[in-house]
Amino acid sequence: MKSSSARSYTSVPGFFIQDNATTAPAVPPRLGLIDSSENRWGVIQAQIKKLNEESLLGEKYKLIIFGRHGQGFHNVAETKYGTEAWNDYWSRLDGDGEIVWGPDAELTPLGEDQARVVNAEWKSELQFNIPLPRKRYISPMTRALNTYTITFDGVPLEGRPLVLENCREVYGIHTCDKRRSRTYITTTFPKFDIEKCFTEDDELWTADVRESDEHAAERAKEVLDVIFRDEDEDDESVVEVVSVTAHSGIINGFLAAVGRPSFALQTGGVLPMVVKSTCT
Repeated sequence: MKSSSARSYTSVPGFFIQDNATTAPAVPPRLGLIDSSENRWGVIQAQIKKLNEESLLGEKYKLIIFGRHGQGFHNVAETKYGTEAWNDYWSRLDGDGEIVWGPDAELTPLGEDQARVVNAEWKSELQFNIPLPRKRYISPMTRALNTYTITFDGVPLEGRPLVLENCREVYGIHTCDKRRSRTYITTTFPKFDIEKCFTEDDELWTADVRESDEHAAERAKEVLDVIFRDEDEDDESVVEVVSVTAHSGIINGFLAAVGRPSFALQTGGVLPMVVKSTCT
C-alpha cells in the first residue's frame, strides 16, 4: 500500500475535546466535538472546507474518526491476571480453561454494549447533520469487524467498508492478535470488501516476536497514505469524513504518525481528529 508521492501528516487541534488531552470519556457527547451549537457539524465542515480552499499546493485536510473495538475476552483476561503476567505468560496461550481469547479474540457482551453506545451517539447526531463517513476502513480482527457492524447498524451509509491488513493490532506473541483467514472474513462478513493484497492466512503473526511500536506507526502511515490517496479520486468540493475501526495499539500508531502523544482510548471509545496531509 504505497502512495505515488511521499506524504507527511500532522493533526490540527481545536475541534474536539480529545485534541489536547491524553484521555477522555470513551464516548463523549457529540463524539467530543467542542461546538455544541445546533449547526455544529455544518460549522466544522465549513471550517475544514476553508482550510482546504486556503491550503498550499500539496496540502489537504480530512476528518478521521477512529473507533476502538469494544471489550474483548483478551481484555478481560489481562485484567484478571494483570498486565505483567499477561504479557509474560497468559497472552501466549489461547485461554485458561474459563476464558478463550485466542486466536483472534471476540467481543464480550459488554463489548457489544459499548459499540451500541457509539451507535446511539451517531444516531443522536444525525438530527444535527453529522457528516457520515464516505470511506470506512476496518481491522481484519473479529472484534473490530463486529464492533463496526454494531456501531453503524441503522446509520444510512453509502458503499461498503474496506478491510485493511494494516489496520490490525500490533501483532506477534499474543494469540488474541493472530487473525483468521480471508475465507473466514469473507464468509462471516459478506458485506465487507477486502483489499486485493490480503493473504488467505496470517503471514505476519509469529509466536516469538512482537511488532515494535515504531513499525506499527509505519503501518499506520501507510493507511493514511491510502486514505488521502483515495480522497484524490473524490469530489474535492465535498469534505470527506473517514472512519477507522481498529485497536488501541495501532490507533496510537496513527497518533505517532501525525506527531501526537499516545492516548489512553478505552474499549469502545472514539477519537476524532482533523488531519493535515502534506505532499513532499
